[in-house]
Amino acid sequence: MTTQTPTTAAARSGGHILADALVAHGVDTAFGVPGESYLDVLDGLYERRDSIRFVICRQEGGAAFMADAYAKLTGKPGVLMVTRGPGATNASIGIHTARQDSSPMVVLVGQVGNDFVEREAFQEIDYRRMFGEMAKWVAQIDRADRIPEYMAHAFQTATSGRPGPVVLALPEDMLAQKVTVADTPPFRPVRASPSPSDLHKLRELLAGASRPLVILGGSGWTPRACDDIRGFALGNALPVACAFRCQDLFDNRHPSYCGDVGIGINPKLAARVRDADLVLAIGPRLGEMTTSGYTLFEVPVPRQKLVHVHAGAEELGRVYQAELLINSGMPEIAAALSAVRVDSTVWRHRVEEARAEYEAWQERPPTMKAPAPALDLWEMVQTLRDKVPPDTIITNGAGNFATWAHRFWRYAPVSGHPQGQTRSQLAPTSGAMGAGVPCAVAAKIAQPDRTVVCFAGDGDFLMTGQELATAAQYGAGIVVLLFDNGMYGTIRMHQEREFPARVLGSELHNPDFVRYCEAFGGFGVLVEKTEQFAPALDAALAFAGKHGRPALVHMRLDPEAITPNQTLSQVRNAAAKRS
Repeated sequence: MTTQTPTTAAARSGGHILADALVAHGVDTAFGVPGESYLDVLDGLYERRDSIRFVICRQEGGAAFMADAYAKLTGKPGVLMVTRGPGATNASIGIHTARQDSSPMVVLVGQVGNDFVEREAFQEIDYRRMFGEMAKWVAQIDRADRIPEYMAHAFQTATSGRPGPVVLALPEDMLAQKVTVADTPPFRPVRASPSPSDLHKLRELLAGASRPLVILGGSGWTPRACDDIRGFALGNALPVACAFRCQDLFDNRHPSYCGDVGIGINPKLAARVRDADLVLAIGPRLGEMTTSGYTLFEVPVPRQKLVHVHAGAEELGRVYQAELLINSGMPEIAAALSAVRVDSTVWRHRVEEARAEYEAWQERPPTMKAPAPALDLWEMVQTLRDKVPPDTIITNGAGNFATWAHRFWRYAPVSGHPQGQTRSQLAPTSGAMGAGVPCAVAAKIAQPDRTVVCFAGDGDFLMTGQELATAAQYGAGIVVLLFDNGMYGTIRMHQEREFPARVLGSELHNPDFVRYCEAFGGFGVLVEKTEQFAPALDAALAFAGKHGRPALVHMRLDPEAITPNQTLSQVRNAAAKRS
């Protein structure tokens, strides 16, 4: 951080002190929905409007997703501002997402005045109890003269070790207090580094392996760290996979890349993970999604020799007792590994084999072959890959539709950008529906020079679709690819798998999505056949780029196209046979 710290001897209100603290810590963008509980902060932001942009959102859940996306994309803490009670509860989905995704976030929540506390006053909630499980730290600032102290600790905590969300409650009367207090210097994240003995042991394990595999994941990566880890992989002929929704940490076009370890994993890649004699898990938490329900590694001691590197010491050994546990930030471990070289003759051929399996997994899936559906989703992704830049940011929420982005899009880390980011995939590992549109809006606001495409299901889209208004207001020309099959597809698939033909609660009756987007001043086009997609995408990209407003391609799908490998009828019939 190079931001100069403002100091003052004049008395300021708590709200103005807080706004000045945001400036001191280098904040240039905050997302939120205004509330009367923190009017004094808004007034402070008015004074600082040349330094901080306050992005007005239409619902606190959308604002929270935006703050999370901003953190992932820029590496800086996402700042979220919401009002008390309903505002805070709406925001909880994005705070939970930031927790599971290890995204640095500072959440500022309005609170009832100290003179009303513990009376269940209007919209009163005890945020320590509410967010205690979701956040790294939850506190309430009861004295205006302690705002600089609390804010410095909040940013320090959110960014150090394993990053995550911090919540500060702001009593209304405290924000109005006038006091004389100096601001603090900007925060400096603290990250651990691997010890010489850690690196010596890792090198020994790698030199003694015959079937090694690298799994990258987690947060805290920088362009330099991604470059360093690529050099390590290339120099040692190591196959590299990426954890769930972290596919953009390693260039998917690189010959060492062999796929993603997440939902719907390539069976051949899963077999490689199980067959490996050494797995270097650098960054991921090794949670349920990245371990296929804790089946790729035996609990608590994996059959494979496991080296687990993570920024949070509390995460190491949480599930798996690894051969080697290393507490380190990603830039630190990547820099150290960039110089490590061993004789890879024994396993060098395995990289080409793993890459060939990945390439085969990328080919047209069974459900898109004869008889092909009217709208071929595999062809849709190929067309998208041909028409947008490699550094395009892809966002999505949760649903079966996201499989098409995960399996067939090729993500590429980005280096050399003025803001220094490396991400091109913004999606919640928490499986939160509704994240795609807000994430896309935040991405386009933060980095307007990049193309942003959102994959959204019909149910997923309507949870936060109103944030198209935010896109229009701030000139965020995003493109939304809307997968409309008239149902909550993932739930329907699981219903058919567990209770075939006994369907309840998953059907949807949808609006005219084209007109919906047009109502926000955007562009919409309906696609029902494969040949209609390319010209529709061209029109959407052109509109979004020229006008700075959202564009939506409404893809009306056959409900049978539920996954790349099975139709809905095949899922149902297979379940019926088992029963």
